[in-house]
Amino acid sequence: MGKILVGTASWTDKTLLASGWYPQTADTPEKRLAHYAKQFPLVEVDSTYYSPPAENTVGLWAARTPANFLFNVKAFSLLTGHPTQPNKLYKDLRPETDKKNIYPDDLSPQAYEDVWTRFLSALDPLAEAGKLGVLLFQFPPWFTIRRSHKDYLVEVARRCSPLRVAIELRHESWFHGDNQQETLDFLRRHELPFVAVDMPQGHKSSIPPVLSATSDLAVVRFHGHSDNWTSRDIYEKFGYDYSDEELRSWAPRLSKLAEQATQTHVLMNNCYSDYAQRNAATLVDLLSG
Repeated sequence: MGKILVGTASWTDKTLLASGWYPQTADTPEKRLAHYAKQFPLVEVDSTYYSPPAENTVGLWAARTPANFLFNVKAFSLLTGHPTQPNKLYKDLRPETDKKNIYPDDLSPQAYEDVWTRFLSALDPLAEAGKLGVLLFQFPPWFTIRRSHKDYLVEVARRCSPLRVAIELRHESWFHGDNQQETLDFLRRHELPFVAVDMPQGHKSSIPPVLSATSDLAVVRFHGHSDNWTSRDIYEKFGYDYSDEELRSWAPRLSKLAEQATQTHVLMNNCYSDYAQRNAATLVDLLSG
């Protein structure tokens, strides 16, 4: 069985800081990251989805963590076709527009290329330190199964190479009927890690919890089962505290998935208060037990 690394999708959320999970002595960003890294070997950086990171900030992440610690970094929204606020773009690349949100087609071809180049180069400190796990490309709910979208997945991997990418799909068409096997076969053929999810069902963005490794790396993200999944309030949407019984049912499934991969990343994305951290710690105990 391959190695399983468990972590959470944040270490700086304001509700986490207010929860008391960090000791009072962890009163600076440096001390909080150091404390987190003593508890878990892996963390997901979600802030990079909203705004590209500065290279010096990424350098601090690398410098403040142990040698074997890993960061999974979420791709900038513009690169996955999500609506992006113009003021989140690099200042000199912002188009002159009155639009509230922009998309790739709103940029000149050169500006779009520059966004890719700058985003990836900012991650150099993590890559050079051997601490960059994967780049998480989470696609929007309207990213349906079609040839052009499959081609873009391959393009993403090419652009990011030699950095690893992981693919999270959020439209039911990828998993409807025979499409599920087609999707997994496609990812496997191109050695693209598939991101399995646990999430509420019954929505267009709902993906069934398919546990299948499509490369030597498997990734699982736990979004919770909030009754307010459609809420625009992220704390209502992701504020779900897994019970021990729920996590206990997942432990053997994760162990079985790990038999298909060299390494399996398990991220708790139920980021409200200390839910994710407590649930992750419970899951670590269950997997080790």
